[in-house]
Amino acid sequence: MVFDSLQGIDLHVHSTASDGTYAPFEILATAQEMGLKAISITDHDTLSGTKEALQLASSFSVSVLSGVEISAKPPPYMKNIKGSLHILGYGFDVENSPLSETLSEFQQIRKKRMFQILQKLQQIGFSISLEDLSTPNESIGRPHIAQKMVEKGFASSINIAFDLYLGKNKPAYVDKYRLPVKDVISLIRDAGGVPVLAHPGLLHIEDPIEYRTIFKCLANEGLLGIEALYPLHSSDQLQFFLKLAQEHHLLITGGSDFHGDIKPDILLGSGNGSFFVPYSLFENLVRNIHTS
Repeated sequence: MVFDSLQGIDLHVHSTASDGTYAPFEILATAQEMGLKAISITDHDTLSGTKEALQLASSFSVSVLSGVEISAKPPPYMKNIKGSLHILGYGFDVENSPLSETLSEFQQIRKKRMFQILQKLQQIGFSISLEDLSTPNESIGRPHIAQKMVEKGFASSINIAFDLYLGKNKPAYVDKYRLPVKDVISLIRDAGGVPVLAHPGLLHIEDPIEYRTIFKCLANEGLLGIEALYPLHSSDQLQFFLKLAQEHHLLITGGSDFHGDIKPDILLGSGNGSFFVPYSLFENLVRNIHTS
């Protein structure tokens, strides 16, 4: 597949509504300055950032598509997937009641989880309170706790905080609540959106046959696209995912997974500096939203 467009987009962006450090206005201003033609703010389990971006869109020359990233529970046939499947949703109605209500419930569950993590850290001897995590972010997550651990001298870096304390099976880890992936896909589609599997390369599956089985099963459950273009995908992975998308009639999307200062090495629109997602993918995605 040849991408010949010179107009770039970024369909995987996090704002201060979840675990990013740029407000929606700053993201739009930066995107316009960089010459990006379209973006989607895909915050974790909240629509606040994408709603704000849609309201601001008329003041910028950047097209804005509604977006969200939802952590889903892998189905039983994905025996080797230990964490979450991340499903991106695009082009849905941001006022859809079932979607909004489900994500509001997620936020309450998330706050309870953060409190449990802080309790575990206190048992280890690290004193951090919810008040310490005062942040403009609606959706407080482990990166905010890790950042505070670095500020207080409890860890030398965010990565070290995760590696020693906050990561899976570490002393302060608390598992997160997830909806089954089939339910997440249905939730997005029922709101008029397109569900897309985020960064499939991060599933770290070695067997190509297993990947094929996963994509086939997810497509049968209603998945409509895959995020084939992602800064951490190798060129071989990209070609493989493009081939799988063609085999299973899935849309292709791409995004940097921009978080601002949380991931300073990942830039808006250009990822690691050489990353590029063409505008033609946005056009194709929008066409399919309007015809689905």
